[in-house]
This record gives sequence, C-alpha cells and structure tokens, in this order.
Amino acid sequence: MNTAIIYKLLSKVLLALAGAFVVCLGVGLINGEHLTEDHSLKAFLITIAISLVLSGVFHWKGRKGPNRMFRREALCLIGLSWVLATLIGAIPYILIVENCDYADAIFESSSGLTTTGATAFDNFYEFPPSLLFWRSLSQWIGGLGVVVFFVALLSSLGAGAKILFSNESSGSAADFDQGRIQQGAVLLMIYYLGITALCTVAYKIAGMNWFKAVNHGMTTIATGGFSTEPNSLGDFNSPAIEWIAIFFMALSGTTFVFVIRLFMRKWNVLRHTQEVAWFYAILGGATLLLTMYLVEMTGELPSADSFRTAAFQTVSIMTTTGYASADFESWLPPAKMLLIILMFIGGCSGSTAGGTKVVRIIIALRASMRSIAHSFRPNLTISMRMGGKPLNERAIQSVIVFIILMVSLQIASMLFVSANEPELTFLSTFSCVQATLFNIGPGFDQVGPMDNFHFLRSSTKLFLSLLMTFGRLELYAVLVLFMPMAWRRFS
Repeated sequence: MNTAIIYKLLSKVLLALAGAFVVCLGVGLINGEHLTEDHSLKAFLITIAISLVLSGVFHWKGRKGPNRMFRREALCLIGLSWVLATLIGAIPYILIVENCDYADAIFESSSGLTTTGATAFDNFYEFPPSLLFWRSLSQWIGGLGVVVFFVALLSSLGAGAKILFSNESSGSAADFDQGRIQQGAVLLMIYYLGITALCTVAYKIAGMNWFKAVNHGMTTIATGGFSTEPNSLGDFNSPAIEWIAIFFMALSGTTFVFVIRLFMRKWNVLRHTQEVAWFYAILGGATLLLTMYLVEMTGELPSADSFRTAAFQTVSIMTTTGYASADFESWLPPAKMLLIILMFIGGCSGSTAGGTKVVRIIIALRASMRSIAHSFRPNLTISMRMGGKPLNERAIQSVIVFIILMVSLQIASMLFVSANEPELTFLSTFSCVQATLFNIGPGFDQVGPMDNFHFLRSSTKLFLSLLMTFGRLELYAVLVLFMPMAWRRFS
C-alpha cells in the first residue's frame, strides 16, 4: 500500500471541505449573522482552521508520494475520504447546536454526505442559516461524490482515476475512454451545476425565497431530502413546488450520462435504454397503484391531488430522496409494502439515487430466469445483454454477490439494532436499517416521515451512520478498510 499518495490526496479533500465551509460562512454573513455576535460563524472559522491544519499535515506526510495510484490506493482513498469528511462535517453541529451529542452530529453529517436525509435533530429548522446551508451543501457535495470534485481537477492519477470515477461519481467509467476520465468528470460537474441552477430558479418562481430555493435545489438534485422546513416540502402546501420536485427528482434518478448525451443530440443512446425504460415503467406503475389506493382510502373520485400525492411519494422513495408531502406512515400495509419494494430497487446506475439500482435488479431477474431454464434444459445457451453489450459471467456474478451481501448486511444490522433498541417495533427496526443502508431517509412507524432518529441510543446512531456510508459507497470501498491484506506493502 502506497500511503503517501493517499495522504497527499486526502489533503486535497480537506482543502475542498475548507472551501465549502468558507461558502457557509459567507451565507451566514449574507443572512444577517455576525462574526462578533454569533457563535455559529465562529464555529465555522474553527472548522475551517482544523481542516486547513489537517490538510497541511497530510500534505507534508504525502509530499514524496507519486502522482499515480492503483486500485488498492483508490479504494482506500474513497473510503477514508468519506470517513474523514463525515468527522470534519460533524464539527459545526457539535459547536453550534446546544447540548449536541457527538453521535447526533456524526449521524447528521453522515446523513448529509451520503444523501440519506434522515435527521437526528428535533429542531433542525431553527438552526442558523449558515448551518442549514451546510446541511444542504453537504448533500449536494455527496450527491456527485466527494472525490470526483478533485478528480475533475487532477491529472496523472493513472489507473486510479478510473477506479475513483467509477466508484465515486454519478457516471460510469465505462462511458468514457481511459484518457477522458478527467473530461468526463468535468462534464458531469457542469451538468450537475446546470440542473441545480434550473431547479433552484424553478423553486423561486414557484414561491420559495432564494435561501430556501437554493437549499432545496441542492438537496433535490442530490436526491438527499434535507429540508429547511419541519415537515419537508409538505409545509409549502404548493402543488407547483411538488410538481417541480417530482420532475427534478426523477431526472436526478436517471443515469446522468444518458441525459447528457440526449442534450448533446446523440440519439443513438436511445437504442440502449433498458435500465431507464424499466426505471420509468416502475415509477409509472407504482404511481398508478398508489393513486388507486389513495382513491380507495378516501372514497373520492380520482383527482389531480391524489395523483400528485402518489407520484410525489413514489418518485421521492424510489429515487431515495426522502421528501414527504404526506404522512405515508398512516397508509395501510399494502401501500407501505409497495414503498418498501421501491426503497430496495432505488434509481438508475450513474445517478445520484441510492438503493440496489435498477440495472442490478434487471440482471438478477434475468439470471434467475436463465437458471430456471437451465433446470430443465441444462445444455441451453442463453446470452445476456445490457445496454446493447453482452454481459460476461463475472459481471453477472458480481451483481448476485452484491445483492446477497446487502441483504445479509441488512439482516445482521436488524439483529444488532433490535438487540440495542428493544423498545423498537419490528417495522421500525426493519425500516430504520433499510432507510439508512439504502440512503432513503425516512422509514415507518417510530422513524416515519414526520419523526426522526433522535430518540435512538448513541451507539445505534453511530452504527446507522456507518450503514449510510456502506450504502453510499456500495460496500466495497468501506470493506477494504477493514482488510489487513489491503494495507500490506508489495514485497
């Protein structure tokens, strides 16, 4: 393991975080906070200082490191970047929020950077503007990926650039040539900035003030779900705002490279749209089912309101955004079961959405059908294709292994949470694990959309924070940190 280059690049991550905290400081000043009177701005100054000092220390330790990195270093860098960013991102909460427990701060920071959107605070809407902005900005940074921001700015990373890009960004490294990874990262950043700006302006036109529009623009595009309001977007009571959110959540749950190529008029991308087609087909079918349920529940004729509510919650849950326009905790079990299935599926690969990802579900279903066919026709040869390209057995196996690992981790996590929180109901235990592992945000029952995670024990919140990181990095970049062989030097 070449630790020098890891130190060198971690110093750049910390430098980027310091820049983000400077922006939060500026937002606080613009919104009436004062350096001499408000401890919130002093807290950000302290956080900036800590980030810069650590960045300097890491830069010194990695000063002799090479500029090129390989798979082990790239995976370790990704995992360490998220852990370090989570710990640094928790400092403002500890310094600003009165009587803030360290576990609450780490939970909130992890929830932001992993775009989960679950909260450990009852009164987050009373936070000063600078801290509210940090909650939203952390999700926006986490949506595209902490590391991809400097991948776009660095060259000569060697094979590590492709590993970083494919594991960290809302795009697939397979969509870009080896020599164009950096250009691909820049293109994604431009697109990300562009749709965030469009979403922000749309919210402003629909009635939000600029501060709320910017915050919700960032958390919508990141499919994060943090809000400045106690009851999420439902507090605005605005059909226009909800339709804007539906559109941009769905767009953010779609493969970014697919949308970019459509904007560039590369129409040949339409020939290979299985995942995107399945994604919107599932959204449409689930929306119709929920609309029928809401009509049955209220006893009224189908209306624009029932369709909008169904569409909003379907898109919010499947894209793992976690916004709420209604208290779906009060819905009957069939509707909850549908939402749980959508939580598990998630959005498209190469998007900001979490979950298992639609492409993996498609491959797993096709592999299952092929296995069934082989049970009565063992010599039958069935090739599998995705995106117009044949799938090799290694890719199919990796999908099956990933799903098995995620389900196994969810079961083991439920056992831990139920043992640590005996007062939780089964549905609460199940949904709080699923909501954090798949980066959803709200769950059901005691952790429903109108509740929060504040009442849980500190050890449980720290464990759930780790689950969020597992889900956001899709296991491997975190698991590699716990494998001794990954840290050994080559002989």
